[in-house]
Amino acid sequence: MAIIITDECINCGACEPECPNTAIYEAADDWRYSDGTSLSGDVVLPNGKAINADEVQEPISDEYYYIAPDKCTECKGFHDEPQCAAVCPVDCCVPDDEHKETEDELLAKQRFMHPED
Repeated sequence: MAIIITDECINCGACEPECPNTAIYEAADDWRYSDGTSLSGDVVLPNGKAINADEVQEPISDEYYYIAPDKCTECKGFHDEPQCAAVCPVDCCVPDDEHKETEDELLAKQRFMHPED
């Protein structure tokens, strides 16, 4: 499952640089699927959603840092644990019950966004 940042976030920004998928954004910042990934142009995500990776997406939160769930892999394929949760001083990076995925699904998403050359 993806990780979510709760409203207990103090906007310290410790999590953002730790995300290998560039899935964490500052409050009110627009985001793109192409940010920090190999995605570009029209693609179909592993979950079947057709998107344009370069198209600007609306912020998920205007109040605190947020994680784009379609880009979150819980750091699978990069680290042993979600790095955002590891560095968060207030423990507000928690599993997102709205976006449950298996380890295989998370690894497939990671390989999709970062294919080996």
